Amino acid sequence: MPIEDDDRPKKKISHELGQDLSLLSVEELDDRIALLREEIVRLEAALGKKKASRDAANQFFKS
Repeated sequence: MPIEDDDRPKKKISHELGQDLSLLSVEELDDRIALLREEIVRLEAALGKKKASRDAANQFFKS
C-alpha cells in the first residue's frame, strides 16, 4: 500500500546562510523569514541574559 504524501512527517523548515534562494517559492521565502525573525528574538533574549549576568559579576568584583 503506497504511503500518501499527507501521511509522511513534514520536513522541518531550515535555512543555511548563503543558500541559493532561486529555487524557493514566495511561500517558502516567507516561512524562512518568519523562522529567522523568531531566531533573532531568541538570540537577543540570550544576549540580554548574558549581558545582565556579566554586568552583575562586574559589579560584584568591583566592590
